Amino acid sequence: MWKKIEPEDVQPDPPAALPSEAAQPTARARELATIGPSISIRGELLGEEDLIVQGRVEGVIDLRQNNVTIGKDGRVKADVKARVIKVDGHVEGNLHADEQVVIRRSGNVLGDIVTPRVTLEDGCRFRGAIDMDVKSHDKQALITHGVAELKPMAAGPAKEFGREVGKETVSSKGEAQAAGKK
Repeated sequence: MWKKIEPEDVQPDPPAALPSEAAQPTARARELATIGPSISIRGELLGEEDLIVQGRVEGVIDLRQNNVTIGKDGRVKADVKARVIKVDGHVEGNLHADEQVVIRRSGNVLGDIVTPRVTLEDGCRFRGAIDMDVKSHDKQALITHGVAELKPMAAGPAKEFGREVGKETVSSKGEAQAAGKK
């Protein structure tokens, strides 16, 4: 009635896909490059990867389709162009992000920011101007470079609570000063 099963009679089950493999799309994982704390670079950084800077960079960082993070030990003296920029360290230069700039509590930025969204965490240091009207900025760049000729906008200057908004220096404590004044 009962048959004894010998080890050679047992067929192993086919290997099942790991849950992490099944959940991931076929596109390759996002690449990540790191500039370590002992590395110092001068020049222009271009690439197709996300970047973490823990060392020193002077020049230009241009990773428009990727994310750039300046770590706590990172010291950057450069203009940075990326999709998302996060600053935990020190940056002297302008930040231009297509999506967002985040200056963390330990971050220190001396330069202008151009992006549609900005986050300044409590305790961070920032000195410069913020331009969140990226479409207007991009149109002006096109005109400046002779790529297109656009009609001027009919709207006047932006208003905030009944006052005109100009370039200001904003500290993490909410204080504002007109640009150019110390």
